[in-house]
Amino acid sequence: MKNYQQVLFRIYLILNIMIPISLAHSAEIQVLASTGMYSLLHEMIPSYETKSGNKLIVSYDTSNIVLNRVKSGESSDLIILTGAAMDDLIQQGNISHIGRTNIAQSGIGVAIKTGSVVPNISTPEALKATLLQAKSISFTATGASGIYFSGVLEKLGIQEELKTKIKNPQGGHIAKLVANGEAEIGVQMTSELKGVPGAQYVGPLPPPLQMLTVFTGGIFSNAKEAKISQEFLQFITDVRFKDRYEKIGLEMVK
Repeated sequence: MKNYQQVLFRIYLILNIMIPISLAHSAEIQVLASTGMYSLLHEMIPSYETKSGNKLIVSYDTSNIVLNRVKSGESSDLIILTGAAMDDLIQQGNISHIGRTNIAQSGIGVAIKTGSVVPNISTPEALKATLLQAKSISFTATGASGIYFSGVLEKLGIQEELKTKIKNPQGGHIAKLVANGEAEIGVQMTSELKGVPGAQYVGPLPPPLQMLTVFTGGIFSNAKEAKISQEFLQFITDVRFKDRYEKIGLEMVK
C-alpha cells in the first residue's frame, strides 16, 4: 500500500511539473513585419522563444506592402513597421492604440560586394560622383528607403541619367543582390544591409541627404495572442539588448 501511494505521489509531481511547461510552450504568435526589422528579429526571436517557450511565425515585407496587406483585410497578432504606417493603421482601427511601442531607429546606407573598391559617399557631391560612375544601382521600389532614395536622386539632379542603371525590385534584401553581383551599389535601411554574407556595408548616406526611420510595434485589434505579443515587445525593447541593436545598425528608441 505504501509503495502504491509513493507511485501516485510521483505521478502527481510529474503532472504538476509537466503540465505548466506544456502550457508555456503552447502559444504561437503570428507576426507581420517590415524587412527593415529582419536582422533584429532574427537576432532576438531565438532568445525569446528559449526563455518563454512561445513560438513566433513571421512574415516579412516592405512597410508599404505590409500596410496594404492589412488594409486589404489580412490580420495577425503582432505587427512591426514604420511609425507613419503604424499610425495609419491605428487610425483605420486595424491596430489597437494601446500598446504602440517604439522599437528602433534606422538610417539609410550603402552596400557593395565584398572585396570591391570602397567608394566615397561622405558628402552629397561624393555620393553623386559614385552613383554616376556605378554600372548598376539597386533599391526597392515600394520600401520606405527606396521611395525616399528616389527623391534623393531627384534632389541630386541625376535621376534621368541613372534611369538605365537602376534596378527596383518590389521588396527583399538589396544586399543579397549586391552579394550575388546583380547590382554594384545597393541602397536600403542600414539594418537590412549589415550582416549579409558577400555584401560589405560602406556607410550611411551623408547627413544632408539622410532620413531616419522609427520602427514601431503594435497589436492587432482582433489579436488572439494580444497579451503575449505585448510581452514580446517588452522583451525586445529591454535596454540590456542595446548592444545587439547597435551591432546591426539600429538605435534603440523609447
